[in-house]
Amino acid sequence: MTKFDELGLSETALQAVARLGYETPTPVQEQAIPLALEGRDLIAAAKTGTGKTAAFSLPSLDRLGHAKGGQGPLMLVVTPTRELAQQIGEVCGAIAASTHHRILTVVGGLSYEPQISKLKHGVDVLIATPGRLVDLMEQGAARLADVEVLVLDEADRMLDMGFWPAMKKIIGATPKSRQTLLFSATIDRSILGSVGKLLHDPAMVEIAHKGETADTVEQYVIRTQQTLKPALLKALLAEKGAERVIVFARTRSRADATCRRLKRAGYAAEAIHSDRSQNQRRRALDNFASGKTDVIVATDVLARGIDVEEVGYVVNYDLPTQPEDYVHRIGRTGRAGAAGFAVSFTCPETADALRDIEKLIKRPIPEMELASFDAEAAAEEAAGRAARSEARRDPEIKQAAKELAARERKKEKAREKARSAADAPARNAKRQSAEKGAEGAAKAKAPSTRSDRKQTGRAQHAQRGGRPPAKKPQTSALRQGNPPAQGTRQTRGGDLRPGRAHRASLARERGKRR
Repeated sequence: MTKFDELGLSETALQAVARLGYETPTPVQEQAIPLALEGRDLIAAAKTGTGKTAAFSLPSLDRLGHAKGGQGPLMLVVTPTRELAQQIGEVCGAIAASTHHRILTVVGGLSYEPQISKLKHGVDVLIATPGRLVDLMEQGAARLADVEVLVLDEADRMLDMGFWPAMKKIIGATPKSRQTLLFSATIDRSILGSVGKLLHDPAMVEIAHKGETADTVEQYVIRTQQTLKPALLKALLAEKGAERVIVFARTRSRADATCRRLKRAGYAAEAIHSDRSQNQRRRALDNFASGKTDVIVATDVLARGIDVEEVGYVVNYDLPTQPEDYVHRIGRTGRAGAAGFAVSFTCPETADALRDIEKLIKRPIPEMELASFDAEAAAEEAAGRAARSEARRDPEIKQAAKELAARERKKEKAREKARSAADAPARNAKRQSAEKGAEGAAKAKAPSTRSDRKQTGRAQHAQRGGRPPAKKPQTSALRQGNPPAQGTRQTRGGDLRPGRAHRASLARERGKRR
């Protein structure tokens, strides 16, 4: 068995190998590392999870110099997804701890300013997604004139994702004297006809053939209806376990909807797709790795190149549109010799896609029976869900629901009014009883007649040694228009000052004598 120290790596690189925990090289590492150390252009095809990142990073960093000042990058790695870029950055960072190279990863979804600042100070190795790299080039922040080694990782995927115009612009900005290392899951006509012609006499390393799947992955299909998939997924997780499961959905909206249903069912689930920010995607993968998240629901953004360790099994909630993506999806499990399995939900609408997959992998996929799945109950649940969804979309049904709710509110108000009316006699009787009790208490406490009150008042004054209270002046004269008696004060609209009333009375008497 070949060892790393037999591949031509320096002692510094071998220290990095030990730091990474590698013991023996994988087939792609065994073949690619010596060729890369020779400075040859290279086209390599290998299945996912076979150590492709180390196959190009170990030899490249081993023979790479160091940029001066604000120069660089000297090595450029272009990869299709943010997650894969971050993964490559981690491996290169571990190697750089021994080789002392400056590593920078630039991807979309993050601020430009920190990335531009680091580029100005110079970098040795730049790892980038095509879109963000082109943006930085157009801003004048990324210069590729110093590139000595160009790595195109997951080249087939970049072509599938429509990155060929960006790739041509990037490749065209690098020196023609560069070394080019192209890594892909498969080597087909599209690779050789587009990117391959830009290489100089490339060596070929083919570990995986098109459509080849890992021998450690058991594959199954479950035939169902599209509307029954939500219930089928929950039954599968309940029967087979819900630890470290990746569920692949065809669209972003389907992934989000599936994730919401799993959360309502009590599962720790997170979604990963292109609408999620880089930090959200990174956090989801970290939570999955640490065990905080049990189920990742993803689109094909996670299918290629992402090294997710110890995946229990993979569920194809929707079959992929491209049969090659099926191979990459199920390659998330059964990695590094570990056993795993993959389950695909198929329905009449995806019969053609299933035939294409079986044709690609050159074998039929057996069916799985799920004893815990109740198709009838699932159909009832789906019908109810469809009715609620239709009600939300149909304006007539929506209006009818509003009217029904209004009638129910009206009925409830009528019932409340009837209950209130029925309770009224009892409440009135209780109130009258309370009022009578209060009235009786007041009568027992206060004098019952005016004469009694007078007698009581006089008696109280006599006991205190004072005079009985003087009588209040009568107001009948005022109401009749007569002036008040002398010594009294007018209380309704008259002059209340002392002596005025007396002087007015005397004036009237003098007028009569005249």
